[in-house]
Amino acid sequence: MQGQMMDVPLLVSSLLVHAERHHGEQEIVSRRVEGDIHRCTYRELAARARRVAKAIAALGVQQGQRVGTLAWNGYRHMELYYGVSGSGAVLHTLNPRLHPDQIVYILDHAEDQVLFFDLTFLPLVEAVAPRLATVKHFVAMVDRERMPADSRIPNLRCYEELVGAQDDDYAWPGLDERAASSLCYTSGTTGNPKGVLYSHRSTLLHTLAAALPDALDCSAGDTILPVVPMFHVNAWGLPYIACLAGSKLVFPGPGLDGKSLYELFEAEGVTLSAGVPTVWQGLLAYVDANDKRFSTMRRTVIGGSACPPAMLRAFQQRHGVQVLHAWGMTEMSPLGTVAAPKRKHMELSGEERLAMQSTQGRVVFGVDMRVVDGSGRELPHDGQSSGELQVRGPWVVSRYFKEERDPRVDGWFPTGDVAKIDPDGYMQITDRSKDVIKSGGEWIGSIDLENIAMAHPAVAMAACIAARHPKWDERPLLVVMRKPGAELTREELLAFYKGKVADWWTPDDVVFVDSIPIGATGKMLKNRLREQFKDYRLPTA
Repeated sequence: MQGQMMDVPLLVSSLLVHAERHHGEQEIVSRRVEGDIHRCTYRELAARARRVAKAIAALGVQQGQRVGTLAWNGYRHMELYYGVSGSGAVLHTLNPRLHPDQIVYILDHAEDQVLFFDLTFLPLVEAVAPRLATVKHFVAMVDRERMPADSRIPNLRCYEELVGAQDDDYAWPGLDERAASSLCYTSGTTGNPKGVLYSHRSTLLHTLAAALPDALDCSAGDTILPVVPMFHVNAWGLPYIACLAGSKLVFPGPGLDGKSLYELFEAEGVTLSAGVPTVWQGLLAYVDANDKRFSTMRRTVIGGSACPPAMLRAFQQRHGVQVLHAWGMTEMSPLGTVAAPKRKHMELSGEERLAMQSTQGRVVFGVDMRVVDGSGRELPHDGQSSGELQVRGPWVVSRYFKEERDPRVDGWFPTGDVAKIDPDGYMQITDRSKDVIKSGGEWIGSIDLENIAMAHPAVAMAACIAARHPKWDERPLLVVMRKPGAELTREELLAFYKGKVADWWTPDDVVFVDSIPIGATGKMLKNRLREQFKDYRLPTA
């Protein structure tokens, strides 16, 4: 016997319809590439998104075809989020921080028909445009007054003219909820980037779960500023969550330095933000250097890479901002876990609570996870047994775009992370499988060693990599950036590890550098450091 409920498809457009009907007056604020502040409402967003849907149809875009964007976080980008996906086409957000060769590869692989871009990226688009095989139309996301006069792109179109030529008399089509809605590519630190094709159904289910109190805890009372880019896994779902919850949205545009972010937080009453640790380092440095305080921000989501405990303490103990430590992947839409407390944790001491928050957290509903050993045997959730982390769920990738090979193992997706899970279900990543240090047959987690180094007041950034050793095969080498003006010796930093880890885990050496390479999504590029120090000779005891 089947239930007798309405069969209403889960579509991205339904989020915008909900926002327009039930909190249409709520504000969306954007700091534009042009330098000014733009304000609109969800009602205006919905009308403009319908115009976008008609505009791309006028350009010949059909359902299922891909439409690319190279854009910052802003209202025009959000119009494309809904106008493209809602029409049945596929929104393809590109990461402009990738190498031009990778961008060409991704655009051609996705077979994008149209490319929308902010003027910031005009030189990049001019450089790649002659090499692209499928893009038929290039659209600059500005008004006529600011259109470049001497662009090398033939027939460059103006976004405001394109959208303005249409009216908003448009009905969102009824689509199969399993139809593709958006496409994101992995950062591709090794080999070509891989495409992850999300469906309307997966996006809606992810949105519902991510907004829950024990996930990102979003409501109509929030003002949300996504620092995480809209070109990086759909800004972790926040442009969808805000429509669902009725939150005020604040888009920072290209201004991601500490001063610009702080001023926007204060001016717009931001209560919740989200981003990677490298961005928060700049914000905290600005706030501390200028003796500032947050007057409205109460929560920040930190993901993309592990949040150093020192950063967690800075936010919570110095500034009263709760940290939601989260973990996920492009292949997971991206949310997998959040370090939200259970009732039992409310009675813990401050340090015990911080230890719980330093984990990657427990799964949100819709995701299941396990750790397995080298033979695929599931390991116990005892907080001690480390193995490969595997996940599954309705917003987890089943295969990569245009690839026939199924990456799953017995129905589980292998994440490439090494992790352990405790009896309460809290998962902690100890390393990436490619970054783990194997010393004398024993594993040493590089993340733990990096977190200790980052807790030293003179350290700005630290990466731990494996260096070759004649006896132990590999030993930890610490690569460190000092804070400006700070003095720190090798001996002082190694002594800082005393009592914090087993003696044999302590790094064998420290190398001080002026900079540590950062990838397109804000993560440290340890593969480059391993290449740079592949011939490094550790000091002999």
